[in-house]
Amino acid sequence: MRILLIYTGGTIGMVHDSDSGTFIPFDFENLQAQIPELKQLDCELEVHSYEPSIDSSNMHPKVWIQLAETIESAYDDYDGFVILHGSDTMAYTASALSFLLENLNKPVVLTGSQLPSGVPRTDAKENLITAIEIASSYRGGKPVVPEVCVYFEYQLYRGNRTHKVNAENFEAFASVNYPPLAEAGVHLKFNRTAVKSWREGSLIAHKNYNPNIGVLKLYPGISESIVKNTLNHPETEAVILETFGSGNAPTSPWFLKAIAEATARGLLVLNITQCVGGAVELGRYETSKSLKDFGVLSGQDMTFEAAVTKLMFVLAQTEDASERMALITTNLRGEMTL
Repeated sequence: MRILLIYTGGTIGMVHDSDSGTFIPFDFENLQAQIPELKQLDCELEVHSYEPSIDSSNMHPKVWIQLAETIESAYDDYDGFVILHGSDTMAYTASALSFLLENLNKPVVLTGSQLPSGVPRTDAKENLITAIEIASSYRGGKPVVPEVCVYFEYQLYRGNRTHKVNAENFEAFASVNYPPLAEAGVHLKFNRTAVKSWREGSLIAHKNYNPNIGVLKLYPGISESIVKNTLNHPETEAVILETFGSGNAPTSPWFLKAIAEATARGLLVLNITQCVGGAVELGRYETSKSLKDFGVLSGQDMTFEAAVTKLMFVLAQTEDASERMALITTNLRGEMTL
């Protein structure tokens, strides 16, 4: 198996420099010298590093496009891809790539670490080795996990179902609304029923994102001016409405009027819950019935990261309002449970 390792940046690629006393990116040309266990893996490993490396806090849709292009250009030459990425925005990149890489039939595994690779107790070595092993796992000539996923601390998750839940623990990620694709113990145990099925079709790497979205997170006491400023921004084409519980929102007349006016003029409003787990059920309670009547769309059980990247993706595909609404409410890459 041939695996392409793509280094974008992040803690996983850092080592301690004794001269300066700081952590610096290590030379990936000497990767096997740093992690000799890689030689025991039954695969051929090649490395592509982004220069300069990118701190994940500076992640941008332009980099998502660049990653999609890198994978597209190397797609026929490799059996799987491992992307080393900072953990802070890893779930956004994983979600974005799931939408950009249509008809993906090879593993794309994102991983990183909470501690640099050059320190004691680091989680970098295990995460990297297992991510490569997952990317090179084939049965009957087909990949075991032909989709974009995140591997972190013994768990493999669907990329567009992940959320970073802890800034300090090694168990940094969770997928509350979808089961793990695999668990790494003494053996790799894949959850075959959860993994996307292999399907025929050539890879289509989309090259556009439209970032003209807004986010309106509700909270008790939110002001009319805050709501209107978010909904009425001239460049905003869609807004993520983060609501309470199963999709509930205030019933104040001014709030409902603002939502009604926004959707009437063509603004797409996508309702997702602030809860880590569960789904939006528009109309279940009186506090969400009006939103449904005004044409607010249900994000079901999508993560915030999936909602952001899906909206950016959909807005770039078409300018037709009805087509956009249809795409947003369609389960495109396993990002929501209908």
